[in-house]
Amino acid sequence: MEKLLILNPGSTSTKIAVFEDETPLFTESIVHSPEELAPFDHVADQYEFRKELVVKTLENHGVALDSLSGIVSRGGLLTPIEAGAYEVNDDMVWQLKNKPRNEHASNVGAMIAKAISDELHIPAYIYDGVTVEELLPINKITGVTNMFHKGMGHNLNTRAAALRYAKEQGKGYKDITVIVAHLGGGISVNLHHNGRIEDFINDEEGPFSPERAGGLPIPDVVAACFAPDATQKSVLKEYKSRGGLMAHLGTTDSREVEKMIQGGDEHAKLIYDAMILGIAKNIGKLAPNVCGKVDAILLTGGIAYSKYVTAEIEKYVSFIAPVVVYAGEDEMKSLALGGLRVLRGEEKAKTYTKVENPGY
Repeated sequence: MEKLLILNPGSTSTKIAVFEDETPLFTESIVHSPEELAPFDHVADQYEFRKELVVKTLENHGVALDSLSGIVSRGGLLTPIEAGAYEVNDDMVWQLKNKPRNEHASNVGAMIAKAISDELHIPAYIYDGVTVEELLPINKITGVTNMFHKGMGHNLNTRAAALRYAKEQGKGYKDITVIVAHLGGGISVNLHHNGRIEDFINDEEGPFSPERAGGLPIPDVVAACFAPDATQKSVLKEYKSRGGLMAHLGTTDSREVEKMIQGGDEHAKLIYDAMILGIAKNIGKLAPNVCGKVDAILLTGGIAYSKYVTAEIEKYVSFIAPVVVYAGEDEMKSLALGGLRVLRGEEKAKTYTKVENPGY
């Protein structure tokens, strides 16, 4: 029996859980107020503060540190990595402290995991980190020489869905070909083939979503960037958190939009249906990679609870492959299952090597 500590630091909270094999013993989100975080100039500086709260929370739940078999953390913004497990080592901690891809709360997770694992002499891993990048070279190319498509996005949840599908089919992950659409505040679509995520449409290039504007006409974007009062921060905020359903309908809650539609709001229906069709179009864009030979299309994330959304997507894309719905997103369980696969010898953890001059 394995007992795993799961860490998932966010910008204003640190989610922790303890799993005994596949069963969660508890899950808790430790909320951090702006006042508590204000003294820290950089995310890495929050390490001691967050670690102490994690240890205290374990004590409050009666979990003895020496009862743990291992630790799994959400991966931070490292240099590009492969999917799967990486052992948390000194090189990884150095990268996250000194040369991360960007400031992000998840950077602290591996630091906390390393410290506790060193004290207890147990293994610590990250799993399907934020910067997983497995695109085939041909899928990275754009029409501009210094811009490339990237694979960063909802890799943890989409890969968990693909692994679940493979298990249910009695196959290995390398033996399936699936397109997975993550339907959340941001919407991304990726292709799993030959045991890797070979193509990826991230939530800034694909369909618009509850929060994101998605792919936009380039001339209009350029014009917006050069508007008199525009700044890089204001334009990014407009497109990353105030676009999509928020821009059109004033809400990011798909349930509220469906209530509008049920109440006879034709404009809300037009916008919602446009988002759904956009998802379907982007699913279709990935099928040519494998000449249309797709085993299944998997729909996951919070919006996948909507029978209206999933039925409409299925109507559009079922000519490609059967549609399977895995509604919701459980990052903590996905991390735990990844760690268990390593501890049980079903998967081997990779070794991270630091990059002193990453050239992001």
